[in-house]
Amino acid sequence: MGLDSFVNTFGAICKHKHGERLRKLTIDAKFTCPNRDGSLGKGGCTFCNVASFSHEHGTEKSIVEQLAEGRARLQGKSSKYFAYFQAYTSTYDEYRVLKAKYDEAIQDPDIIGLFVGTRPDCVPDEVIELLAGYQAKGLEVWLELGLQTANEATLKRINRGHGFAEYKDTVTRARAAGLKVCTHMILGLPGETHSDYLNTLELVLAHGVDGLKIHPLHIVEGSTLAKAWRADKLTLLSKDGYAASVGELIRHTPKEVIFHRVTAYAKKPVLLAPDWCGFRWDGLVAIVNNLEKHGGQGHYLQSYCCSKSVRMVANQ
Repeated sequence: MGLDSFVNTFGAICKHKHGERLRKLTIDAKFTCPNRDGSLGKGGCTFCNVASFSHEHGTEKSIVEQLAEGRARLQGKSSKYFAYFQAYTSTYDEYRVLKAKYDEAIQDPDIIGLFVGTRPDCVPDEVIELLAGYQAKGLEVWLELGLQTANEATLKRINRGHGFAEYKDTVTRARAAGLKVCTHMILGLPGETHSDYLNTLELVLAHGVDGLKIHPLHIVEGSTLAKAWRADKLTLLSKDGYAASVGELIRHTPKEVIFHRVTAYAKKPVLLAPDWCGFRWDGLVAIVNNLEKHGGQGHYLQSYCCSKSVRMVANQ
């Protein structure tokens, strides 16, 4: 059995709604980040590949050209697509610049939605209104917020440049405007344990969320953490350890929340460690095995409700 058998996945939602698993076409729209341009700080988050900072962007191609290339790589695997503004902080610019770039993406008739990745502290009201306007026109819009962790000490340790308060504020405003929010979490950040992951999940769920992306911490060349790894100062999650923690988080998550991703991988030579993150399917297979053995999404919540119902009946 695959992940869809145990988890409410975005792929399964698309297949049910559109009759196929729609693909995302990633876009580098030449944005930057306040944590690297000096507004908040320099050097970026400790897990980021800062070696590319001097080149700032990996492409000079237009958004239209990037969409065309992405579609060609997929070789007709979808009939419709989502434009995914993934690189850097994709709401960090003037309103007119953002609108021009988003408009350029959605002029393609095969684009039926926008995914916009950003930081929690870079989403002013005018950006929320802009995105909500696209949604009102019939596009599917997701605001992806890179929280990573709700632990304030960890956020400072990884040089994130914001706290949980900024995340809470943005989620509240975005969902009040009708936008769907997908929150990113990283498991394995320095100093954190499984209890930290559960605490982050509980806080995210308590303030409302529509989707989740969970990633393992992997060390990439050019990052600050790469120096710590080379100095043997980091303990990284094993594949089975990561799968066990993800399984627990999934079992604590209500079934209506959509999982957009439960693992991630990178390619060598950019990837330094752990080695298992260099293989696309290894982590996913381990997670599915864990879910098959211990239960899928919402299992703990369902078990709690069932136990509570039994106690209520017994006491009547």
